[in-house]
Amino acid sequence: MARRGGSALRRARAWLPGLLLVAPSIILIGVFVYGMLGWNFSLAMTDKHDEVSEGSFVGLRNLIDIWDLPRWHLSVNHAILFTVVFVGGALLLGWFLAFLMEKGIKGEGTFRAIYLFPMAISFVATGIVWRWLMNSGQGERAVGLNRLFDVIGLPQWAWFRDQDWGMAAMALPAIWQMSGYVMALFLAGFRGVPEELREAARVDGCTEWGVYRHIVLPLLRPVTLSALIILGHISLKTFDLVMAVSGKQIITDVPAVFMWVAVFDSHDPAKGATIASYIVLSVAIFVIPYLIWSVRKERRS
Repeated sequence: MARRGGSALRRARAWLPGLLLVAPSIILIGVFVYGMLGWNFSLAMTDKHDEVSEGSFVGLRNLIDIWDLPRWHLSVNHAILFTVVFVGGALLLGWFLAFLMEKGIKGEGTFRAIYLFPMAISFVATGIVWRWLMNSGQGERAVGLNRLFDVIGLPQWAWFRDQDWGMAAMALPAIWQMSGYVMALFLAGFRGVPEELREAARVDGCTEWGVYRHIVLPLLRPVTLSALIILGHISLKTFDLVMAVSGKQIITDVPAVFMWVAVFDSHDPAKGATIASYIVLSVAIFVIPYLIWSVRKERRS
């Protein structure tokens, strides 16, 4: 018994200091992250559609009824278009920039800093600058990119005010800001591929493109998946960029903006919580499979 007591005491001394160190963070995360998420889901299941009533439990009625709102369908379609253009554009541009860096161009450090610099700027500041660049004024009223296109003889665009492709234009500032981060991820992946594997492929007769296609790119799948998860969850909850560029306009409406309008303009807490619940669930679709994959990978290794 004495041995067992001494062994338990030694184990407690080993893990107790670490537990006490992280305990405040665990408590804060439990209260202000998971506690707030639970409160939001519980509010979404009530009929509290004003700020004075108590609200009673209605189950999943709000989550179902919101699909009858045309604005909800519009905001979801906008979010999907924004996500596809933003994630695809940032991945392609980031990979291309990393490919150039990997080839050892002169002044690599300077170019790397230039590409990463936009990430240090907030989406609000980015949106303010790009609101001027994507001004839809044409002819003598043209400024920003439309003015440049007019000078060089290219057609001028409506940019984010276009009814069909406005959200695709809205993704351009996000691509500009996040492509440098994606470049850093891919560049680390490129530099982590052993040179021996590349040389072996070249000896076997692979062209340079074949080396990338059959050796390098398959090894970059974990990096690509990580970038996809990060960009996907950023795009699905985008709010500040849209508000900075166009404000609360229907033509660029997304679920996060719709949630803001429902809570602070329409004073409908239940509807706002319902929209927030869908945003959390959509982000979870990206994050949870990635976490499961990461845990399984660590166990196999």
